[in-house]
Amino acid sequence: MLLSQLSQHSQRLQRSSRTPRNALPRVGVVAAVLSACVGVGLMSAQALQAQSYPNKSVRVVVPFPPGGATDVVGRLLATKLQEQLGQPFVVDNRAGAGGSTGTEVVARAAPDGYTLLMNFDPHATLQFLLKSVSWDAVRDFAPITQLVRANQLLVVAPGVEARNMSEFLRLVRSKGAALNYATAGPGTSSHLAFELLKGLVGADATAIHFKGGNPALTAVMGGQVDVMLVSMGAAMPLVRSGKLRAIAVTSAQPSRAAPELPAIAQTFAGFETQGWAILAAPAGTPREIINLLNAQTLRALALPDVRQRLDALGFEPVGSTPEETTAFLRSELARWGKVIRERGITLE
Repeated sequence: MLLSQLSQHSQRLQRSSRTPRNALPRVGVVAAVLSACVGVGLMSAQALQAQSYPNKSVRVVVPFPPGGATDVVGRLLATKLQEQLGQPFVVDNRAGAGGSTGTEVVARAAPDGYTLLMNFDPHATLQFLLKSVSWDAVRDFAPITQLVRANQLLVVAPGVEARNMSEFLRLVRSKGAALNYATAGPGTSSHLAFELLKGLVGADATAIHFKGGNPALTAVMGGQVDVMLVSMGAAMPLVRSGKLRAIAVTSAQPSRAAPELPAIAQTFAGFETQGWAILAAPAGTPREIINLLNAQTLRALALPDVRQRLDALGFEPVGSTPEETTAFLRSELARWGKVIRERGITLE
């Protein structure tokens, strides 16, 4: 009797231990439940983190030295975010490798919203210019917003015989490589924008590189160099004083800051180059934090004193969604990557 009962109990245990074909093994079920719990825990932790953000100081990395336009815009923004969010927003200048050093600091930072990047247009070109760049402008960052944009001016030395686009084109095509143009350095926007223009014009002007925009402008004013594409904020005071002659603007349409000047796009459809700045966080930063920073930054950009200061610097406030900023970055990467490859431009 006892043996019979034991046999029946053993058979029931064997039947209950068989795993149905469409069911997870018992260990798999436990692992799946634990994994789900961990995932929920992580999401809850991120949600709590976002709700309390910021509860300490935030570092805003500017990958250029103090005093430049990038630094001025970064400090202006940091001051307003600090006032609005009640925690210090501290600018950290991390210059080096044309902006790559500071950018990498942010790419490798914890994605918690406490390290941000305020960068200009080299963000979309350095990964093509430097083989040593280990970060990707889109993959390694969570864009928050495009902050500002700045038109460029096509300017010539006072002694250059060109007063409009038609005369400039005749000059470029007649002089060929004997025509020289100034840049703020290899791979800068003043260099790449003129290379883009050369491709459209079918000319072969020679680049003369300087260490910065000011010495380049000085050389053009002095007649040592013929022409330059330079930010409107830097050039307009010199144009108004007669030290430079402006030919055209690089925006798609004539600029309200200089409505008397035509756009290069009126001669070469589709030509447009502008300086710009973005605010970004490391990839993986919680979306709630990105949304908060986006809203607060757009609020800051709308302030009258901020707009007045940016206008004095030659910048136009933009303000965009994270999705719009990502799309803009992708288009800039595609455009400048093509120019750099076709022209064989490198910084190494």
